Amino acid sequence: MMIGFDTGFFVELLRANNKAIEVWEKLIEGEDDGVVSCLSLFELERLGLKGAIGEVETLLESIPAVCRVMWLDFESLSLAARLSHGIGIPSMDSLILAGLVSGEARAIYTTDKHLEQYSREGIIIINIKPG
Repeated sequence: MMIGFDTGFFVELLRANNKAIEVWEKLIEGEDDGVVSCLSLFELERLGLKGAIGEVETLLESIPAVCRVMWLDFESLSLAARLSHGIGIPSMDSLILAGLVSGEARAIYTTDKHLEQYSREGIIIINIKPG
C-alpha cells in the first residue's frame, strides 16, 4: 500500500512516537511504499535550522531513500488550490496533501487536524499526535 507522510509524522518520528516508529520500520522493511511532499522536506529543514528539531540531516537523507518525493507540478498546484478553497485548510497543508494524493497515497499519516477534514473514498487520514 502507498502511504503518505506529512511533516508532523517525521517530527513525531524524531520524538520517538511509537506509532511513527512502527510505520517507518514497516516501510524500511518493504512492507509498504511511501510518498512525501517536497514541501515536507523544506519544513523539516527549516525546523532544524530554527533548532526546533534535531537529527534533521540524517532524516533528510533517509526520506528520499525510503519514499518517493512528490515535486510540485501544475496538477498538484491546481488540486491544492481546490482543497484549500473547498475545505478551508491552510495553503501549505493543502499543497502537502495534494502531493500525497497525487502520489496515490491510500493512508496518510499526520499530526495535523486540518488534514482530517479531507475525505475521499479509498484514502484514510491517520492522526498520530499524542494526547
